[in-house]
Amino acid sequence: MGREFLNVFDEWASSYDSTVGGNTIEYQEVFRGYQSILETVAERSFGHVLEFGAGTGNLTDLLLRNGNKVTGIEPSPAMRKIAEGKLKGKMNLLDGDFLNYPDSLSFDTIVSTYAFHHLTDFEKNKAIAQYKVILKAGGRIVFADTMFQTKDDYNQAIKDAKLAGFPNLAKDLETEYYTTIPVLRELFEKNDYKVTFSRRNRYVWILEAVSL
Repeated sequence: MGREFLNVFDEWASSYDSTVGGNTIEYQEVFRGYQSILETVAERSFGHVLEFGAGTGNLTDLLLRNGNKVTGIEPSPAMRKIAEGKLKGKMNLLDGDFLNYPDSLSFDTIVSTYAFHHLTDFEKNKAIAQYKVILKAGGRIVFADTMFQTKDDYNQAIKDAKLAGFPNLAKDLETEYYTTIPVLRELFEKNDYKVTFSRRNRYVWILEAVSL
């Protein structure tokens, strides 16, 4: 459920905003257009929004500024502490993850950025199926994440990271559960969603799925 990466995010919390801001050369391409990506996800969201992997609250803040009600889920205590400092009491972030959340509520939009790859494909399928229960009629899922068009593209990205002298990026690509667009399309469609994908940089695509 992604909890195996929790220590990584607790350690990363203090420098996370610097990294997504483009100040870490190794991850510059991964986070190229970061603010624009978040703004697009926020613009495509409406109503009561469930945000998974709220992190340091960057997307959360945009969602609130756009007038949405937000229920934020973040498993890392260190990330939650930073986010709560930014949000200044506008909302509370809850401890949870993609498979553990307040399922007694219903939502218009489910969002996440740079986090869905922490689930295996089996767990992704389980999560997508669960979300049908909590999404209101006409609701949508908007995820921005690293994904690849083919398995060959994924393998090439690992090779390129190693050739560029980016061992941390290569290790991340090898050890986390990055998947391909065909796999994601199949998972969403078999759970009765209409899904589209739009590319934002070499690594990141925005996935938008509407519940049928």
